[in-house]
This record gives sequence, C-alpha cells and structure tokens, in this order.
Amino acid sequence: MANARKVIITCAVTGSIHTPTMTPHLPITPDEIAENAIGAWEAGASILHLHARDPKDGRPTPDPKVFMEFLPRIKQSTDAVVNITTGGGQGMSVQDRLAGPLQAKPEMCSLNMGSMNFGLFPMLDRYPSFKHQWEADHLEASRDAIFRNTFKDIEFILKELGEGCGTRFEFECYDVGHLYNLAHFVDRGLVKPPFFVQTIFGILGGIGADHKNLMHMREIADKLFGDSYQWSILAAGRHQMSLCTMGAIMGGNVRVGLEDSIYAGKGKLAENNAEQVAKIRRILEDLSLEIATPAEARQMLDLKGGDQVNF
Repeated sequence: MANARKVIITCAVTGSIHTPTMTPHLPITPDEIAENAIGAWEAGASILHLHARDPKDGRPTPDPKVFMEFLPRIKQSTDAVVNITTGGGQGMSVQDRLAGPLQAKPEMCSLNMGSMNFGLFPMLDRYPSFKHQWEADHLEASRDAIFRNTFKDIEFILKELGEGCGTRFEFECYDVGHLYNLAHFVDRGLVKPPFFVQTIFGILGGIGADHKNLMHMREIADKLFGDSYQWSILAAGRHQMSLCTMGAIMGGNVRVGLEDSIYAGKGKLAENNAEQVAKIRRILEDLSLEIATPAEARQMLDLKGGDQVNF
C-alpha cells in the first residue's frame, strides 16, 4: 500500500440499497442529492460517490437526465471529486449502468470487481409495510438475483470509461477473489497505478465485517499490489465506523454515507450525510490523522481534474 500521510474521506450519498421506508432522510430528488453531497463536502469529504433515483418514488434509476439535474450543481458548489456509480441498481444492464457515466465523463467511477450474490432480502423482516410496492419487490428480488460484472463486462467498462473518457476507478472488492480479479486486469495492462482499492465488508454475499477479514484483505492487497495502491475501507450498517476507524489506523482511507449505513449511532438515524462525515472526521482527527483535501486526493489518485468532466 502506498504511504499516504493524509486520509481521503469518500461519502456515498444515496446508493441503491436503502429505500424510502427505511429512513425519511434518504436523499431521493436531485435537489436532495445535491444538498447532501454539498453538505458532505463541507463536512470534509473529498470524494462524492453518486447514484441517481427516480424523484417520484425513490427507486434507483440509470437515467442520464436525472444525473444531469444534480451533477452540475455539485460541481459549481464544491471542488470535490465526483465519483459516479457503474454498479447502478438491481436488474440494470451494463449499457444502462454506463449511460450516465459515459455522458458525464467524470474523474472517477466505481467498478465492482466481479459478479456476486447481493442479498438485501433479510431487511424485509425489519419493516411491517412499505411506502411503495417496488421497495418490497426490490428486496425480495435479491434472494434470487446475481449482480453481474463478468470479466467481459469489466473489460468493457475499463475500455469505454477508462481509455475512452480518462476516468479512473474506485475498485470495489467485496471478497478476496475480487482482489485477484483486479490483479488479472493489472497483469494485462488494462489497469495502471495508482489503484484505489475499496474493500467492502458486511454485504450478504461478500466477506463478513470483522477485524480479521479486514487484516486479511489488506494483507492480500499488499501482496498483489505492493505500494501501487491506495487502500480504502467501507463497512455496511453498524460496522461502518468501527471498521473504518480500524482501517484508517492501519493506513487506509475511509468511506461513509447513507448508501452504506443509515445510522449515525446505535438506534439513531443519520439526518444527512454530513453527520456521518463529521463523525468519522472527528474520530480521525482525534487520532491525529490528517484529512486529505480534494486537491490532495486528486494528486494521490492521479485524477484528470474537475475541469476535464462533461457536466
């Protein structure tokens, strides 16, 4: 892992996992997404990871028109690195998922490093009813669905967005095998350092959220990539702050946000993304760790710059 003296905070603003019934604070409309993103940047996030939602009912959407309702406002109001999803949401094709990023040509996009089970259905038991029928359908469908990112899909994304648009990637690794998938593309010369490796813990279908797995993922990434990568940690739900803190102490960067957890503490819903960013920033600074600015994050990750995007 590269020796980073400062910690990059990424904020994943809305995602496609949680639904409107789960929290009244989930950003849904373009205005809500923009306001939450700007607030997260003001609180200390250098990278803003963004999905789009249908403003009528909150369901995930790949529609570039919706992205373009909030991306320009975020760019005009912040100097943050904008990171757009290529994972999209359940049931979207690769072409659907790339529609927004290919139009926007952002500095960074997420890239899931393999196909996997992605089980959201246990959340059905937590809510007796839902505001919208699509929410229950969305959660239930994950019982018999696979998130698809084959080697062909990944290569397509790397070439279309990476080579075609100058976009670099947040490589989302949900298990050890995903690190080896990334190494395969590195060996083929399709991915060049520095790599931004986001190790993800606590999703049903991926590696579990505990400290031994955190250390194991770090050990394997070090073996595969040496000092050519920046490591980041994302943990779902109640594990968010504890694993991010542990990873930062070990030299990593961190990701928080309402995509990954809707809570700010035990039993307390986060009122916005800024609340989570401020909390992890406070923890890190209390540990004498410095927070990277967007300019420093761009330098650490060798990004093309905010003036090279198409929004």
